[in-house]
Amino acid sequence: MILDELLEFADATSVAAAAGTALIGDVIDLQEARDIGNGEPMYLVIQVDTAIITASAAGTVKFQLASDASAAIATNGTATVHYDTGTIATGAAGAGLTAAGATIAAIALPMEGNVYERYLGILCVTATTTTTAGAINAFLTKDVSKWKAYPDGAN
Repeated sequence: MILDELLEFADATSVAAAAGTALIGDVIDLQEARDIGNGEPMYLVIQVDTAIITASAAGTVKFQLASDASAAIATNGTATVHYDTGTIATGAAGAGLTAAGATIAAIALPMEGNVYERYLGILCVTATTTTTAGAINAFLTKDVSKWKAYPDGAN
């Protein structure tokens, strides 16, 4: 599979941040508000590139596929959320879903529910404590069954 750069939100993009909500990586301009879940399914894939860790205290992160009328997708709760990973525990070790190589999501884009606005992106919600390290890959693809991540220049 060849990954289309225009369908990529994050490529080893840092998620280290203080508690709060942040727009991660790039946004996809859909050109207009539209339903992108109809027809041939598109899948959202979010993978941990570098372990997501906190300095000492346990914290949480979650990722949301969100759209907005503005390219600077709102982080104040007014963006339209289409998918939410749910809360993922973090810690000093970066284990489970926060370990390097873990796949946090590989889901078909929702076809029902909230209408997609013009710009589509990934929000990271960090809670409880500062995330001191971590990076993700996030993108849209038509086929996740044989999907595999390769480091830049190693494929």
